[in-house]
Amino acid sequence: MSQQITWPDGKDFAFTIFDDPDLDTVETTTTIYSFLADIGLRTTKAVWPVRGPSTPKIGGATCEDGLYLQRILDLHKQGFEVALHNVTYHTSTRAETARGIEIFQQLFGQYPSSMANHSGCLESIYWGSERLSGLQRLIYDVLHARHIAKKSEIFQGHVEGSPLFWGDICQEKIKHVRNFVFGDINTLRACPFMPYHDPARPFVNYWFASSEGANVDSFNRTVSEENQDRLADEGGACIMYTHFASHFLENGKINGRFRTLMDRLSQMNGWFVPVSTLLDYILVTRGHHVITQNERKALEGRWMWHKITRTRGRS
Repeated sequence: MSQQITWPDGKDFAFTIFDDPDLDTVETTTTIYSFLADIGLRTTKAVWPVRGPSTPKIGGATCEDGLYLQRILDLHKQGFEVALHNVTYHTSTRAETARGIEIFQQLFGQYPSSMANHSGCLESIYWGSERLSGLQRLIYDVLHARHIAKKSEIFQGHVEGSPLFWGDICQEKIKHVRNFVFGDINTLRACPFMPYHDPARPFVNYWFASSEGANVDSFNRTVSEENQDRLADEGGACIMYTHFASHFLENGKINGRFRTLMDRLSQMNGWFVPVSTLLDYILVTRGHHVITQNERKALEGRWMWHKITRTRGRS
């Protein structure tokens, strides 16, 4: 499938960010998003609707924190998309997930259009080795054998009959789910058929990929000046995966290299919209795409190579 797309209003390329809430604070969210708004970017901020009852492996602010929720509501009013990162920062039962998604709807007036699974949540849907097929799945299982033996990577969100199953809820209420992360700034080149439906994983309506930027250093490498220019030359689309709480803000100041790169990017002829807006546009332009076995095999192989050789974050 050709990746070339004509972007709205004569724009040369598309760019957006999907920011997970890991380690979020009110200060980080306020400072980073005020900067993004000022330079004209509108991106996607994932949240946890509820605070979990147990100590998280990787936690952060939730929508039960009043000041944090107010900041997220303000972002929503400004045109940022609010997405889901599971309903809280640790494993949730079906009933807890259902409740959290309803709370999301009550807070933001709609169900989440996009989501990403959170590290360590066993209700994550088609996660761990369930993301993969054939040889790639075998390789993944070998690399993660210790975690699988401890049952810390037995993900069950899609397993009917499990107390963690919520696949039918995902299918009914969430449109786009993030999957593979790649080192290429041009996400659409790395995954040229996104958003796509995978009949082997039917509880997800559409999958999308993203580009590596888990922390400030990897983010800055991916959006370097050279890569920005290439993204524009290729007429591509970038969906950056990140955690803005991962050292983008130090001692109250935004990382200088990040600020410089985002300032430069914002002055280019890009289409800067939230993730779901971008994916819906591609979907309308190209139509529904069902991934083939050969396409899936190639996609999984590229991701495994990236994960083994380059990834330093959680993706």
